[in-house]
Amino acid sequence: MTDMVLEQVSTSSGGGIMGELEARFGSSLRLQRTVDGIPTAWIERSQILAVMQFLKSGIQKPCVLLFDVSAIDERTRQNRAGQPAADYTVFYHLISLERNQDVRIKVALNQDDLALDSVTSVWPVANWYEREVFDMFGIHFTGHPNLRRILTPPLWEGHPLRKDHPARATELEPFRMSPEFLDAQQEDLRFVPEDWGMTRGNKHTDYMFLNLGPNHPSVHGVFRIALQLDGEVLVDAVPEIGYHHRGAEKMAERQSWHTYIPYTDRIDYLGGVMNNLPYVMNVEKMAGITVPDRARVIRVMLCELFRISSHLVFYGTFAQDVGQMSPVFYMFIDRERLLTIIEAITGGRMHPSWFRIGGVAQDLPEGWDTMVRDFLDYMPARLKEYDTMVMQNGILKQRTRDIGAYSTEEALEWGVTGPNLRATGLDWDLRKKRPYGGYDQFDFEVPLAQAGDCYARCEVRVEEIRQSLSIIRQCLDNMPAGPYKAQHALTTPPVKEHTMQDIETLIQHFLNVSWGPVIPAGESCTMIEATKGWNSYYSVSDGGTMAYRTRIRTPSFPHLQMIPMISRGFMIADLIAIIASIDFVMADVDR
Repeated sequence: MTDMVLEQVSTSSGGGIMGELEARFGSSLRLQRTVDGIPTAWIERSQILAVMQFLKSGIQKPCVLLFDVSAIDERTRQNRAGQPAADYTVFYHLISLERNQDVRIKVALNQDDLALDSVTSVWPVANWYEREVFDMFGIHFTGHPNLRRILTPPLWEGHPLRKDHPARATELEPFRMSPEFLDAQQEDLRFVPEDWGMTRGNKHTDYMFLNLGPNHPSVHGVFRIALQLDGEVLVDAVPEIGYHHRGAEKMAERQSWHTYIPYTDRIDYLGGVMNNLPYVMNVEKMAGITVPDRARVIRVMLCELFRISSHLVFYGTFAQDVGQMSPVFYMFIDRERLLTIIEAITGGRMHPSWFRIGGVAQDLPEGWDTMVRDFLDYMPARLKEYDTMVMQNGILKQRTRDIGAYSTEEALEWGVTGPNLRATGLDWDLRKKRPYGGYDQFDFEVPLAQAGDCYARCEVRVEEIRQSLSIIRQCLDNMPAGPYKAQHALTTPPVKEHTMQDIETLIQHFLNVSWGPVIPAGESCTMIEATKGWNSYYSVSDGGTMAYRTRIRTPSFPHLQMIPMISRGFMIADLIAIIASIDFVMADVDR
């Protein structure tokens, strides 16, 4: 299915958000049909601020969530039938939660004039997204408060997601560090408060500056926060990311659709196959593949097992960061038991790379049900014990209640999703509101809290463990029979047993493994309720064996951007509790 753009807005474009956009900007609006069905409109560059303000506050049931901002280098793309001429495209993904509807806005740019108005005045969450687009593509955002690199070092040469930037180190000259280059790098590391938007003091006091990270044990990864302090009170806390950036989106441009699956495991490295799911579902959507019921239920079961595993890591380290030493040891024992089950089923532990386009890698092994049932019977009593040990602990309550709190409105302004959003009382879980992968067949509750503080964020995740146990039990009791992979030409790879029976399947196996499937040209985005929030893959196919562009939207990226707002006025010790309650991993942030 090739994407197509209409020459002008048709009167049959329908109601909803697009209908209101048509009524307001109809003469200049151009629509694009995409595989995912998300209403997509191209607008003039000069209209970006007007369109964004209109979508956020000028319509009924507005788009309160700016979900993603990124770009595409269009210069070598072949299948752009009917789309406006563009060397680069900047796209915005917005969501109206009240309507349960998405909209995608696109702006075409010429390489001789790569400038666009910043939308940070409309959505504060756009700050880091625009910096990333500037870093990766070299597109300037006029009016941005601090437009500088965010994932690559300040002295990096080039923009990695441009098509003319090398994808492999072997394409570059051997790395050499001259004395002059080393001196420049060292000078660049010098801390200048003004560069971070800080002042050195006021008329009453001189501020102290403290570097937290990138190797502090309470920072949960290679992450840095520059602290501006008045005594021990936080005047400001500015995060710096990028230390864990590995070019995951660039790698997708040189891997086949199939061989890229293991790379997805390394995004939220505590989420395991949960990372595979949005990617393979997105490719299946583009290829028109229907996944068998058995494979869908197996996927749900494995995803929920990994949700429990991830939440156990959070639960234990959250208590540890606040000052409790014992819980993390008990919870890691339970996580080890859980990973043993995952290993028995998939052959891997943290990174099994087990989902496949069209299904899963192999069928469930003999005895899987006994292992899973034993865990389901064992875990509720442990959770009850942890509740007494952690959640009812008076010191932990004092350290986490009314700390780092934010409202639902503030959360949406900053792109917060998942458990951190539901901790403010908003009942929005993609598994319920937009059931995917068979979740509509399961009975479970959506855990909520109200305070939006550190304690509430923990409350939600603890209850999610119980709900995941319920979902897994339903998978166990109602596992359907049938194939574990779709019988489709683009499924990778086909069922191994069939390759021994007919030459056609053997040829298909050889081609799909060596070259990968050829996915029809088109664009599609698929999002899921991952362990830490909403994770999505937006793929652009040019009709080849590799993705032309893969965009990975992760929940941890916007969550960290919110740290300054929710930490000002608190103490350094409170900041540690805030960081712990966010529940992030740096691979999910930096990609």
